[in-house]
Amino acid sequence: MRRRVLGSMAAVLTIAALGVPVAQAAPPDVDSLNDACVALQAPGGKFVVRNALGGYQATGTGAAQPFRLQRTGAASYLFFGNGNDFLGQGLGTLGVLSARAAGADTDWRLANDGDAVVVTAVTANRQLAVDPILRTLALRATGTRFTLVPAEGCATAPEADLDITGEPFTGTVNGEVRGLADLHNHLTAYEFIGGDIHCGEPWSPYGITAALVDCPDHEPNGLGAWWENLAGGGYPTFTHETRGWPTFRDWPKHNSWTHEATYYRWVERAWRGGLRVYTNLFVNNQALCEIYPIKTNPCDDMASIRLQAQRIYELQDFIDDQSGGPGTGWFRIVRDPRQARSVIEQGKLAVVLGVEVSQPFGCGVRNGVPQCDRADIDAGLDELYDLGVRRMFVCHKFDNALCGVRFDGGTAGTIVNAANFYSTSRFWQVEPCPTGAHDNTISFEAGVLAGPLQALLPPGVTLPVYPSAPHCNVNGLTDLGAYAIQGIIDRGMIVDVDHMSAKATDQALDLLEANDYPGVVSGHSWVDPSYYPRIYSLGGMAVPYGFGTEQFYGEWKAMKAVADPRYEFGFGVGFDTNGFGNQPPPRVGSMVQYPFRTFDGGSVVDRQRTGQRVYDVNVDGFAHYGMVPDWLEDLRIVAGPDGQAIVSDMSRGAEVYLRLWERTLSS
Repeated sequence: MRRRVLGSMAAVLTIAALGVPVAQAAPPDVDSLNDACVALQAPGGKFVVRNALGGYQATGTGAAQPFRLQRTGAASYLFFGNGNDFLGQGLGTLGVLSARAAGADTDWRLANDGDAVVVTAVTANRQLAVDPILRTLALRATGTRFTLVPAEGCATAPEADLDITGEPFTGTVNGEVRGLADLHNHLTAYEFIGGDIHCGEPWSPYGITAALVDCPDHEPNGLGAWWENLAGGGYPTFTHETRGWPTFRDWPKHNSWTHEATYYRWVERAWRGGLRVYTNLFVNNQALCEIYPIKTNPCDDMASIRLQAQRIYELQDFIDDQSGGPGTGWFRIVRDPRQARSVIEQGKLAVVLGVEVSQPFGCGVRNGVPQCDRADIDAGLDELYDLGVRRMFVCHKFDNALCGVRFDGGTAGTIVNAANFYSTSRFWQVEPCPTGAHDNTISFEAGVLAGPLQALLPPGVTLPVYPSAPHCNVNGLTDLGAYAIQGIIDRGMIVDVDHMSAKATDQALDLLEANDYPGVVSGHSWVDPSYYPRIYSLGGMAVPYGFGTEQFYGEWKAMKAVADPRYEFGFGVGFDTNGFGNQPPPRVGSMVQYPFRTFDGGSVVDRQRTGQRVYDVNVDGFAHYGMVPDWLEDLRIVAGPDGQAIVSDMSRGAEVYLRLWERTLSS
């Protein structure tokens, strides 16, 4: 961010003790001071300085505290001192102290008062004042008129570095847009499952020290992170350092299930590294939310979708504000392929919205009885469309009134199966698989939680014992599910068949084929691979989960081999970042050499730094979303003689996705 000028310079003063030159200035534009370096001068010429008690006083004559202004909103800022602290309210309305982390109590609004400014604490709505006797700073109903004096010596405000130099590429190549496409991600997952199971947020108006924090219930030392430790297995020792900025010693990391990994600066790094289509799926599981003991947000899936939609539009506004005003930011939510194409041609990131929840439109099922009807589906689809949603899952994790799900395996599957019982009054039901397609294998009877769960079940209810694999869900696409898919088709939205049972997938594809409808994707490998040829034959797109590069290379070869030659081929990925799943680990023998160039050759990528932590894909793998260009470079290396071919296919992912979308709207 560039520094702002505080108005016309009248005279330059030199503060001898610190060697900090300052200047008396004309009234500043209080809405345009982001990243400015200023000193606060009280009437009488005294400057605000730190005192030995951790507070502030206006006694400086030969020294001043230089503050870096960090914008939080219209005419409001954080004051970041050169002791790596913030000007904070401290003792309520009685004092003003330094704060190590930013938050609501470090937010200050500036207002012009003649040739000076009045500084108001936003939360307390009290003004910054100099005590006439002690000269300390306090909050009062009527404050002091301060002069903002340009200064030097300011500390750099806390923020994650980008560590990419060069301008993002724009325009087209042979009439096609270029860029990577991620078809499955969860930028707004910090609000899901009640809002407290996820630690940190992708952005905060108060900056990184407020956004990237651990969950309070993880204390002490990560021992309270039972979901992380049990289901995710992210920390085999069951402990982790809970401190975020500036150390980030133990998180984010590739196998953390609950810590924020899509901080907006990391997403910006991915965009600068070549990402051009980013699919954000509003995600929730109502039953898990009701079971999880700590929550702030409502558990209802549709309520969670509304909240997450609000948040992502707020993020777009925030990035616009950081970039210069409405419409200027690199993060653009798009509602049709024409908008997306225009955004990508400008070199910006096209953000597509989708929904992946357990009970869309309230369509749960209890004891086999649907909890919704066709009117609920119509109203829900209309609401989602108005919110900008253009892609839809009809079931996720739990059986619902629309379809049966593809099972989860392992310990996580044990927990999800138990939640399926809580949600539907039945455990997953298995039948012999009629074809080679099958669902994931259930390992419930061998799960480590089997004993404790049995003790929690109602009298007379026992854990199921399943036959030998392969396992197939007895539940397929219901009549209501077929009605929902037809509604998606009628609105020109895209169907994602991931998470459907094998039976439901087969029936959904039958319906799509009967409509000759190309709007279908498998965005993160949660469907039996035997269905890929049918998806491709419709003109749809299938991409794998964000596996480690060696496995991903194999998936590319296998999926390209079954693609339909009638359609152009491009490839993408579904990292599922912030979902409950591991990200690509560091590869044994990884040989990415830093710095390296992005796939288009226009930018140079170095190791990413966040605070004191430096991330290296060879050591850390895909620790956070900013590692997208590093992961792609490792993929190029892994592919060996196919390196250029796979990178070329990845770079066509955005174009191929837009063509799919365009075919969908013209079908």
